[in-house]
Amino acid sequence: QLSEDVERISENPTEEREGEMEVHEDSSSVILPDGELGTTTPSLRFSKTCLKNVFSVILLFIYLLLMAVAVFLVYQTISDFREKLKHPVMSVTYKEVSLYDAPGIAFYPGKARLLSCKHHYYDHIPPLINPGQPGDIECTTQRINYTDPFTNQTMKYALVVQGPRDVKKRELVFLQFHLNETDQDFSAIDYLLFSSFQEFVSSPEKAKFMKDCESSYSSWKFSGGFRTWVKMSLVKTKEEDGSETVEFKQETSVVNYIDQRTKPRSDQLFFVVFEWKDPFIQTVQDIITANPWNMIALLCGIFLALFKAADFAKLSVKWMIKIRRRHLKRTRQVTNHIS
Repeated sequence: QLSEDVERISENPTEEREGEMEVHEDSSSVILPDGELGTTTPSLRFSKTCLKNVFSVILLFIYLLLMAVAVFLVYQTISDFREKLKHPVMSVTYKEVSLYDAPGIAFYPGKARLLSCKHHYYDHIPPLINPGQPGDIECTTQRINYTDPFTNQTMKYALVVQGPRDVKKRELVFLQFHLNETDQDFSAIDYLLFSSFQEFVSSPEKAKFMKDCESSYSSWKFSGGFRTWVKMSLVKTKEEDGSETVEFKQETSVVNYIDQRTKPRSDQLFFVVFEWKDPFIQTVQDIITANPWNMIALLCGIFLALFKAADFAKLSVKWMIKIRRRHLKRTRQVTNHIS
């Protein structure tokens, strides 16, 4: 209708001026509504409304972006929690002790014979008086025969010796073996370390105890013609089911033994020393770093932010609709007034 009036006025400019006079006269006699009494011009009011709408749209997009980021954080948090449950972290702690539980040292000498065994302190080992000859055996020893746990056919002979206990006094155990003859090019004696000699002594089935130890622990060797120094350290591992396994780590140093006996001999002498490396027991256990309470708190915060953002977005949309309706209402009022 306004476009038709504009065309008609452009064809009759005289009528336009008269029409303008009539409009001004009519407008002076019309009482404006309360909303139209302000001093703000319609173009300025329209620009403010447009800016408010643009600002509201920008805010809406910002909160939608924040909601997308929150949803991504929820997904990432749950994924990280599941990943940490599958891959626990290994935790290592050290406990200092003054006395160890005396370990058991099981030797498999074969044809070799134990000549002497003594406990010494402060790393002081006096020189041997009669090497190759029987000496004092001051260690607590046990002899045991049992079947091989891997073949169940071969009988094995083990000599079990009580290991050192006092780590502060640097207690050590020094043993000497003798092998008269051998049919091999080299000679060595196998040995096995297990955690507690007292458990072996108090065990009602010592053969079964030794079979279990051989199945669970590693065995080592020390050679003839050398002095082998073994420094032990204890490692305890806590399993997921709550059980605890014990194993030994050892550092071995080998020193050549100079045989000073007068007559040349074909027999072999074995010398071995066992000592604790340090007073620390190493405990290893798996720890799940994912804390469910932290994850629950984070998820609650994220969901609270999501609901708050959704509520604000809803209010923003309602406010935009209200502003739009108010703008349309004013436009209709102005159009009716001009008409």
